[in-house]
Amino acid sequence: MTLKNLAAACLLAAATAAVTGCSDKKPDAPAAVAEKKPAAKAGGHAPHGKGPNGGMIFDLGKDHAEFTVDHAKQECAVLFVDGDGEDAAPLPVAAAELTLTTKATKTKDGKAVAPMTVKLLPVDAKGGKASKFVGTDPGLGTVADFAGTVTAVVGGKPSSGEFSE
Repeated sequence: MTLKNLAAACLLAAATAAVTGCSDKKPDAPAAVAEKKPAAKAGGHAPHGKGPNGGMIFDLGKDHAEFTVDHAKQECAVLFVDGDGEDAAPLPVAAAELTLTTKATKTKDGKAVAPMTVKLLPVDAKGGKASKFVGTDPGLGTVADFAGTVTAVVGGKPSSGEFSE
């Protein structure tokens, strides 16, 4: 590059800076981070809390249901409910039975609890609908936090949902 071309390049750079301007201003700070909320589940909303019987509410198809375990009776129950919290009321649905499948888990002292598949039958059926379904299995007598899946045909449509204590 000749001295003449170098001078022209510097003049061009100076002119560009004068036209576009220089600024000591820092880029705008990113918008404030939104307050963290519980992660939305596949159903599109945050996890549910405790139900009217002290169990955890979960989505079962388009419905809400509560999962509870009575270890002394070796029994579990799924109650369909009309809402999301402790004040939710039973909601009768058209279903003949539910199938509950638990994942392998452990007790607090580390004892393994094998997965189970439990058939739950309606206990309050009236007019082809029921809100509470109960099933038993000796494995439910073990005190552990259970998690798994419930499947059924509800209102003529296949439904499923994941629960955890």
